Amino acid sequence: MGSFGIYHWLIVLAVVLLLFGRGKIPELMGDVAKGIKSFKKGMTDEDAPDTAKTVDHKADETK
Repeated sequence: MGSFGIYHWLIVLAVVLLLFGRGKIPELMGDVAKGIKSFKKGMTDEDAPDTAKTVDHKADETK
């Protein structure tokens, strides 16, 4: 009762194809792949500084 059979998955696939069309799914996957590549490139970018910049806060001296 709790699992889907082959006919359930075929119906789901048919609905997805009707909603997105055959051409949209590869296009969408290509955009996802480009986003992942861009993210990885941004994470390994060599222009990023090695150390984080900090701001020195001075205590209020008017006590």
